[in-house]
This record gives sequence, C-alpha cells and structure tokens, in this order.
Amino acid sequence: MTTAKEAAARHIRAGADDLIALSRRIHAHPELAFEEHLASRWVADALSDAGFEVRHGYCGLPTAVEATVGTGPTHIAICAEYDALPDIGHACGHNVIAAAAVGAGIGLAPLADELGLTVRVLGTPAEEGGGGKALMLERGAFDGVHAAMMVHPAAVEMAAMPGLAVTQFDVTYQGRAAHAGAYPELGVNAADAMTVAQVAIGLLRQQTTASDRVHGIVTQAGSAANIVPDVSRGRWIVRSDSLDALRPLSERVHRCFEAGALATGCELSTTPVGPDYADLRPDRDLLELWVANATALGRRFPELPKSVVGAATDMGNVSHAVPTIHPMLGLDCGPAVNHQPEFTAACRTPAADRAVLDGATGMAWTAIDVALAADRHSDKAHTG
Repeated sequence: MTTAKEAAARHIRAGADDLIALSRRIHAHPELAFEEHLASRWVADALSDAGFEVRHGYCGLPTAVEATVGTGPTHIAICAEYDALPDIGHACGHNVIAAAAVGAGIGLAPLADELGLTVRVLGTPAEEGGGGKALMLERGAFDGVHAAMMVHPAAVEMAAMPGLAVTQFDVTYQGRAAHAGAYPELGVNAADAMTVAQVAIGLLRQQTTASDRVHGIVTQAGSAANIVPDVSRGRWIVRSDSLDALRPLSERVHRCFEAGALATGCELSTTPVGPDYADLRPDRDLLELWVANATALGRRFPELPKSVVGAATDMGNVSHAVPTIHPMLGLDCGPAVNHQPEFTAACRTPAADRAVLDGATGMAWTAIDVALAADRHSDKAHTG
C-alpha cells in the first residue's frame, strides 16, 4: 500500500504545474451549465495525454466526458465539475474540483492494472443547475461502480457536506396589459400575482423546519411603470432534509403560487428546471479512508458549530446508488464563503492550488485503499 501511494503521489507531483495551470485556466474562462465547452475539452485533453481512453458527449450531454484507464474488477468513478455561476464566475470553485479529479486520474493511471482498478474520470456538467450527474446516473454512467468520489473547496475543511434535497422550477404568470393611469381596471397584474406568492411563502416559513429552505428570484415583472404588467417570471428553489420531506414542502410552495393566480386572475404555469437533487449520503467506510488520507496530507478537520448547511449537489443522487464521498477542502478564506465574489478570488490562490494537489492525492490514495481492500476480500473468499 505504501509503495502504491508513494507512486501515485509522485505522479501527481510530477504534473503539479500542469494541474494548477488547468485549475487557473478554467477559473479564468467561466462557463455556465451545459455550456462548458472549453473546460470539458481541457479536462478531456489532459486525461487523454495521461493515457485515458476518452469519450466526448457522454450520455448524450455535449459537455460530459468519460475517460477510462485500467481493466481491473474494482471500478472507481472520480467526478469533475466545471460549470460556473452567472456574473460571479467560479464562486463555488469548480475549477479546483476539475483539476483535482484530473490529478487523481493521473496519479492512478500507471497503477490501475497492477491494483486491479478500472478508473473512470467523469466530466459532469451543470451541477449549479441542470443536474448533470443525475442525468448521467439515469443513463447508466455509474453502473457497476464500486465507489464514487469528488472533492469540493469551501471556507473550512469538512469531511462530509450535509447536503439537502432540492427541487427547482420556473414560474410564469400571464395577465393582461393596460394603461396603468387611464384604464387600470382593464388590466390583470402579473407582478401583483408574484407579490402575493412571495408574501404567502414568507408566511409559510413559520411552519417549516429549521433545515427547510425556500428562495428564488423574480426575473421579469413588467417593462414600464405606466403599463400594468401582463407577464411576470421567476425561478424558485425548495430544499429539505430528504426527497421524502421535499415533496410535501414543494406542494405547499406551489400552492403559494396558486394563491397568486387566484387572487389576481392570472394564469399560472410552472416548469421544472432539471431533475431533483437527492440529499447527500456519504458512505461511512469510504469517508473513514478519506479522513485518514487527508490527515496524512496535513489537512485538519476543525470542530464546527452545529448549524444547518443548506447546500445541495447532484452528487447526492449518485450517493443513493453508489458508495460516495464528497469532502470539502478548506481554503481558510473566511469570512468569504461559497457563492460570494470574494470566494471566486479565493479559488485562484496558493490555498486553492494546494487544494487541487491534496484533493488529487487524497482521492488517489482512497482509491488505492478501496482496491487493496477488495483484493483482500477476494483472497479471503478464495481461501474460504
């Protein structure tokens, strides 16, 4: 085990400059969900250069990638995310995630057959909205996988992110325009319908649990102050502890939007935005291996206050089907946190560069542990 881990770390160190350059290049060219053409190509090219067999447009998604090396019986999937956020770019650090996944693949590639591994690095688009991993899971990308893993930057180190289940949908109210001064009685105000719904949601929050979240934005609510708005639009997100808890909460939120239509006489339509995200369920055994490896790399896990974390990931869907980990790599950048412009800046710093290399090495070492445990199990089965 020690020899294999030393070899993996050596391969990653040899490619360190290229991995950091990849992270910073993706950071400098942020691309939104399902539009990650540059990032997916860069990830694919780096893996191809490392000896992986690469497929573009995997699972029918133009910016999804499958890269495979090795033919062993133990199948490991390492997930690379690379989509950014509107306006604030890589404020969730997916550039770090992508480069770390490539690095883990590079560390394992020369060892895969000897260890009995098949290593698949999956480029997974649209985590920030669109659910690339959920779509890929439905289309068979994780079939036969024994362990799936990825790393994610954050303000502080966490062995496991307590991710919530999420549903996301677009809302449209259709009313009727009229001159707001001369003939307001002829109008049906779509902006008022959205306001009624928002007030209803605000009142609903008193009857929800501490971990429930309802939030959204209004994207259209009229074009001129002297015209009764005939159309209003918004995008809303509902979160809860599990898919079972999410469904009744989502129904209650939808009734708030129905109230807006009823009160104003508007027509309401709602459209789902991608698949629902399941709550994240890290595998305990796999997580224990990660913590030991991350600790050996000098990373420390501070005791955090007991507070609700309302983040979510489509890796949650994977975790319901395959043993999965999704550790958070601290950048020590407080008070900046994910989805803030200050965190965008933090994801292009020496701390972020270290997270790339530690994430790559920690995942490679964890994959080696899984391979050797599978080998021991096979030996026992043969002798038994």
